[in-house]
Amino acid sequence: MSSVVAINQRARSADQKALRRHAVLEAAETYFLEVGYEAFSMSKLAKKIGLAKGTFYLYFQTREELFLTLYEQSLIRWSQVFIDGLSDSMTSEAYAQKLFSSASADGTFLPLLIRLEHMIEHNVAIPRLISSKQVFIKQVKAIAEATSISLSLSEAQAIEVVKTMGVLLIGATQGDQGPSLDHEELPEDVQNLIASFSSEPLFIKNAVRIIEGIRMEAVANI
Repeated sequence: MSSVVAINQRARSADQKALRRHAVLEAAETYFLEVGYEAFSMSKLAKKIGLAKGTFYLYFQTREELFLTLYEQSLIRWSQVFIDGLSDSMTSEAYAQKLFSSASADGTFLPLLIRLEHMIEHNVAIPRLISSKQVFIKQVKAIAEATSISLSLSEAQAIEVVKTMGVLLIGATQGDQGPSLDHEELPEDVQNLIASFSSEPLFIKNAVRIIEGIRMEAVANI
């Protein structure tokens, strides 16, 4: 059954409502990938998928609630891809590279992660926010378990690595959300400045330092 059919059908049963909600989310993610965060409009999305505005808001009361759900979906999706890409006895650099490349490959995950705490979470109900944090805790635990094996770290060290990598990922990739200057003629000093803040090498270099630092702290405490 296509998303359009699922959305346009009258939803009476719980299963039908769940199917319609899933279809709305699929359409919302496609729309988000087309227009981005700032241009995303709930009313335009409702019109685009042929759903009455009032009916649309039965599923998601605010724009941020919809974004939070898309973030959770992308977090779970990315986590599984990342975990599947890990192997035993990885170097810190290989681990950092895999984390960055898998996160960047998901077009929804990073743009929403960057805006999560400062924008998205400020306009959702507290129970909804709590449930989202519980999803996050579950994913951190799963990633930490895989990280512990891949980097030969203790459980506590792996959790510290995963949490710190999240903060570093946000900081390193925020600049990528600005206007693209790829096709502009820029002075050499400006080109060099932009290159020095390129998110991938910035992330990997500092991620390796953090991982090795956490490892060395454990050795020093023995």
